[in-house]
Amino acid sequence: MSIESIWQQYSGSLKAFLRSKISNPDDVEDLLQEVLIKTHNSIGTLRSQEKLKPWIFQLANNAIIDFYRKRRSVKEVEEEDLWYGDDEEIIQQQLSECILPFINALPPETARLLKAIDIEGRSQKSYAVESGISYSTLKSRVQRGRTQLRGLFEDCCHLELDRFGNVLGYQGKTGFCKKC
Repeated sequence: MSIESIWQQYSGSLKAFLRSKISNPDDVEDLLQEVLIKTHNSIGTLRSQEKLKPWIFQLANNAIIDFYRKRRSVKEVEEEDLWYGDDEEIIQQQLSECILPFINALPPETARLLKAIDIEGRSQKSYAVESGISYSTLKSRVQRGRTQLRGLFEDCCHLELDRFGNVLGYQGKTGFCKKC
């Protein structure tokens, strides 16, 4: 049996098998080529034609295992290696100057709550007990207050956020920001 006929017979099912284990289509194509090369180089070692299909799929399985081993051994990127890390700290410092003025612009009860929880770092449970309100009520008030605080930031600035809501950048709206 020639390598062309073997490949014609099994390449579709091998590709489907690889796709079920690896999400990136380019990686699937690379591994498919790798399996083809290994099949071509080692077909002479196969003793029985009846074992051809399991043998080829074992080659594919081994290629998948090697693929993930190589990815695992790739050096993890450290935060200090990232080019944008310093900018993030600068942005946080610049925006942190507005936090207290914005909190003070909120209704007095909301301002006291956010100062205690977010600035002083007091636990929500202990603040709820001290204030004589239920913990779930306090959590709702904290979330509502944070939403109001975010609204003040958004009134002042165009915020660029990542998918997790972290600020990547901002640009002040001219004439709108008078609080800080």
